[in-house]
Amino acid sequence: MRVLTTDERSAGDVLSAVRGSRDVLGIVPADAVDARVQVLTVGGRHPLREPERYPLRVRYARPVPEVTTLAAVGDIMLGRRVGDRHRADPGAPLKPLAKRLAAAEITVGNFESTLSTAGPPAQGGDSFAASPKVASGLRAAGFDLLSLANNHVGDYGDRALRQTLDRFDSSRIQTVGAGRNLAAARRPVIIKRNGVRIGFLAVDSIGESPAATGSRAGTNRLNMPPRTGPVNRSQLRRITSDVRALDSRVDVVVVLTHWGTQYTHRPESSQRIAARAFADAGADLVIGGHPHWVQGMQMAGSAVVVHSLGNFVFDMDFQTKTREGIFLEIVLWADKIKAVEPVPYVIDNSFTPRLVGGDRSRGILADLWGSSRGPFAQ
Repeated sequence: MRVLTTDERSAGDVLSAVRGSRDVLGIVPADAVDARVQVLTVGGRHPLREPERYPLRVRYARPVPEVTTLAAVGDIMLGRRVGDRHRADPGAPLKPLAKRLAAAEITVGNFESTLSTAGPPAQGGDSFAASPKVASGLRAAGFDLLSLANNHVGDYGDRALRQTLDRFDSSRIQTVGAGRNLAAARRPVIIKRNGVRIGFLAVDSIGESPAATGSRAGTNRLNMPPRTGPVNRSQLRRITSDVRALDSRVDVVVVLTHWGTQYTHRPESSQRIAARAFADAGADLVIGGHPHWVQGMQMAGSAVVVHSLGNFVFDMDFQTKTREGIFLEIVLWADKIKAVEPVPYVIDNSFTPRLVGGDRSRGILADLWGSSRGPFAQ
């Protein structure tokens, strides 16, 4: 392990060396760090989340901007066997990680179910409906925003989709990516914390749930491989126009995507095309779901892209990889993304995610880094 300091080189040179090798440790001022490197805690203190309490300080350090933390989880499915197992307490699978998720100032996830069975199941045994009572468990776990841009929010038809939207409205949990018509499905959500405005958009590329139109409820659709492709350039222009408009109103833009091929660590080339288009339009962070396995990280321009977080709560116990996932802990300093840190977990036999360490944690992260590009590649 080589140790480089700013006494020997500029902070930029030290960070370039760190990004180029996992065998280099760099010591630089915290305000020089960005999400392309991993930081180390000292004495249990995180230099970006708790900069004023970090034990290693330099005299010339500039004042620290406002620190804002976000947590982002993957696919949350609280119906089918999960709902059957936890009928007495539908929010139970969220409890082991609730305190940690709620500690973030903003917590988001992809809710891959309806809250209604008001119509026939459109996907047979793969139709997902959760009890409306899960809303209290989601609130207790700190969820501020849920993406509904996915291929299961429409599983029980138009009336059930509209009831789901109504029930989330009543629960004080905001939703994005689906709506009563296309204008509503396109509408961003802006959340303000510590004077910083974070804007969210969500996009579904899988299908099955109807695409919203001027008069039909559905998702904010971007057709592309493997399910709805080829890439629909008109839809991509519409969505990048929405990203650009949102960027003019907020400090940080987050795009939540539902895309890709199931049961693989390898992102589709279309994911990279779309991510780059979002980044060029002003997105700072792109977070994906649907493959049910973790997929890697990359930079698209100046945006951090995480292709898939894997399942968060699901009853897919037929594969090891469908029971492994990561959630993200994200740190902002004012309008700058300083850290995007993956936290590994495993879904247990009661369909509940639980943190892991040791070899299991290293294995999950190896899958993530092994399918990553650029500074995140293993």
